[in-house]
Amino acid sequence: MCSYVHPFDPLTPKEIQLAAGILRRHVTATDILFRVIALCEPPKEEMMVFLDNEHGIPHDTSAATPTRCARIQAYVDKKFCEFKINLDDQIVVSKDVLEGRHSHIDPGRMRKVELACLADPRVKEKIAALKLPDEATVVVEPWTYGTDGMNDMSKLVTMCWFYLRVSADPDANFYAFPLPLSVEMSSGLEVAHIFHLPLSDDDETDQPLKRFDHNNIHSSSEYHPNLSSSRRATTKPYHVVQPEGPSFSVQGNLITWEKWTLRVGFNYREGMTLHDIRYDDRSLFYRLSLSEMFVPYGDPRTPYPRKAAFDLGNDGAGICANNLQLGCDCLGHIKYFDGYLTTNAGIPLKLPNVICCHEIDDGILWKHTNFRTGNAVVTRARQLVLQTIMTASNYEYIFCFYFGQDASLTYEVRATGILSTAPISSAATTSRYGTIVAPGVMAPNHQHLFCLRIDPAIDGWNNSLQVEESVPLQFSPGSPEENPFGMGYTTNTQIVPHETGLDLNHLTNRIFKIVNEEKVNGTTGTAVGYKLVPFYSQPLLAHASSFHARRSEFASHAVWVTRYHEEEMFPAGKFTMQSAGGEGIASWIESRRGRGRELGGEVSGEVGGDGDGEDPSSVRNKDIVIWHSFGSTHNPRVEDWPVMPCEKMSVGLKSVNFFERNPALDVPISTQEKNLSVLVIDGSESGDGQEGKEDSGRRGCC
Repeated sequence: MCSYVHPFDPLTPKEIQLAAGILRRHVTATDILFRVIALCEPPKEEMMVFLDNEHGIPHDTSAATPTRCARIQAYVDKKFCEFKINLDDQIVVSKDVLEGRHSHIDPGRMRKVELACLADPRVKEKIAALKLPDEATVVVEPWTYGTDGMNDMSKLVTMCWFYLRVSADPDANFYAFPLPLSVEMSSGLEVAHIFHLPLSDDDETDQPLKRFDHNNIHSSSEYHPNLSSSRRATTKPYHVVQPEGPSFSVQGNLITWEKWTLRVGFNYREGMTLHDIRYDDRSLFYRLSLSEMFVPYGDPRTPYPRKAAFDLGNDGAGICANNLQLGCDCLGHIKYFDGYLTTNAGIPLKLPNVICCHEIDDGILWKHTNFRTGNAVVTRARQLVLQTIMTASNYEYIFCFYFGQDASLTYEVRATGILSTAPISSAATTSRYGTIVAPGVMAPNHQHLFCLRIDPAIDGWNNSLQVEESVPLQFSPGSPEENPFGMGYTTNTQIVPHETGLDLNHLTNRIFKIVNEEKVNGTTGTAVGYKLVPFYSQPLLAHASSFHARRSEFASHAVWVTRYHEEEMFPAGKFTMQSAGGEGIASWIESRRGRGRELGGEVSGEVGGDGDGEDPSSVRNKDIVIWHSFGSTHNPRVEDWPVMPCEKMSVGLKSVNFFERNPALDVPISTQEKNLSVLVIDGSESGDGQEGKEDSGRRGCC
C-alpha cells in the first residue's frame, strides 16, 4: 500500500481525526456536531508550481509542498460554522459563522422528522381517515424543501410524502402506493401544515380527504427478486477474462493506463473528482468533476413545486455513494477505491468501494480495408472506466469517466431507479402533469439537470474558449464567384473574450474548443486544443423569475466560461439547502462585469469582440473554467415502471489538432490469436473459432 500522501489525495482517517481534535481544542463549545471534515484543496497557484516541478517542467524548484488543510463544517453550540484547519501546523486558520445557512441532509435528523411526523395526533387522525388495509404499513419519505417563497428559509423546513407498503417484506415497492397526504415539518420537528393532495388535474389542493381506494392494490409493481420471480432464462453467463491481468496500474490514488495518468479524489459533495489529467505526459485538465445537479418537478399544484432537489448540494454524491459489488456493478478485473467521511462525532467513517476502476472493450477503434489488395487492418478500442453510483431516495445515478486510447475522454450519466410518484384517482386515465403508470399511481414530469465542471490545462495553464460554426458560403449562381454551385461551406471561429453563458446551435454545428493560443500545431498552423462534445438537451423549463430558475442559474445556458476563482466550485452556489438564489454562476459573472465597467472596460456577453486583458471578466488566454449544463427532460413512460431502464447522457472531450496524427495509431492490431473469439454455427460453439474460417478471397488481419 502506498503511504505517500499527495496534495490532491483525500484526507486519510488519521487526518480526519486530527482535524476534529484541533477544532475541539480551539473552541470552548460544549456541543460540536460535525457535518463535514474534508480536504481543503491547496490554492491552485501553489499547485501549478508543485505540478510543474513534479513533472520535470522548469519552475521554482525551491517551492515547498503545499500545506495539508482540512475544511470542517459543524454546528458549534447549534450555530452552523465553517473552519479551515492547517493540519501541518495544527491550527485553525479561519472561521465563518454561516448565519441562515443549512448543512446538507443529515440522515439521523431525517429519521427524527419521519418519526415525529408519524407520531403527531393530527397526522394519525388523517391516516385513520384513509381507511387503509389492516396489514399495510405507512411509509414517510422526508424531502428537502424546494424553496417557493412561502416560508422563512433561515429555518430548516422539511416536506414529508406518504406512501403505503402493502407487503411485510421491507423491500416491497412502496412508491407503488402513494397516499394523498403531505406534511410540512418545522425546524423544531413539529407539524406546520398538512396538505390533502389533489387526485385529478381539476382538484384543488386541500380538498376533503378521500378514503384509500382498495381497488388500487396490485402486485405488478414489484421489482425485487423476493417478490417478483419472473426472470428470463435465455441470458447465458458473460465473463470478462484478462489472462495477463489489467492494463492499468494504481499507486495510491494515482492511476496509469496506456498513455494516461490521473489522480482520483473523493469528497462528500461531488463524490468522485479527477485531478492532473495527462496524456503522454502532456497536460490536459487540472480538475474534472460533476459540480451540481438539480431535479425540478413540473407539477404546478401546491405543494408539488416544493419537489426540487439539489442532489449534490443537498444530499451529496459522496454521502449517497453505493458500495459497489464485484460481478454486479462492475465486471472484469476491478480496482476499488474507498472513501472516508465523518460521523457527527468527528470519527472517520469508511465508505468501501465507492469508486471502481476497470477496462472495457469498446468495439472498433479504427479500421481500413485496402480494396485493391483486400487487406484489412483493424484495431479494437479499449477504455478505462472510473465509475461511482449514488442513491438519492428513489433514484440512482451512475457517473462514469471513460478514457480512450485515442486521447478522448467521455463523461456519462445514467439515470435509473424508481420514479417519484403521486396519487391519482383510479377513474383518471390521463394527466397533464405526468403519466399514469399503475392503478392510482401518477409519475410526474420532471427534469434532471447536471453541470460538469471542466478546469482545463491544455498544454499549459492559460487557455481560451473558441467557438466554431460551420456556415454555407454565399450562393452565387451563374457567376464565377466563390460558390457558384451552392454547395460550399466554411467555418467561422471566434475567441470568447469575456465571461458569459452560451447556447448550443445544431443548425450551425456550434463547437466549443478549449485552446492554448500560445501552442501552435506544426501541421495545421492552428492552436492546440480539445473540443467539448456537448449533450444536446433542453434547458430548465421553469420561468426565469421562478425560484427554480433563480436557484439553478447554471441551467439557463448549456456552456459557461469563467475565470478561475478558488471558491467558485458549485454553479448554484456553495449552500443550496433552501437557498433563495442569486448566488450562482450568472451572479458571479454579473458582479465582475460590474467591476469591469467601473474600470472602463468593454464587456460583452456575445461571442466575439476584443477583451482589453485588464477586465476581471476577461477569459482570453487566462486560467479559465468551462461549465457544461445538460440533462434530461423526463416525461415518464410506463416502460419506466416499476424500475426505469438506464437513461444515458454523454459528454465528450476530444482532441482537436492537439497531436500531429492519430494518437491511437500505435495501438496493437487485433488478431484472433490474442482475442480467442469463439465461432458459433447454428447455435453451437465451434472451438476457438478457427474452424469454418474459409478463405473469402480477402486477407484480413485476423
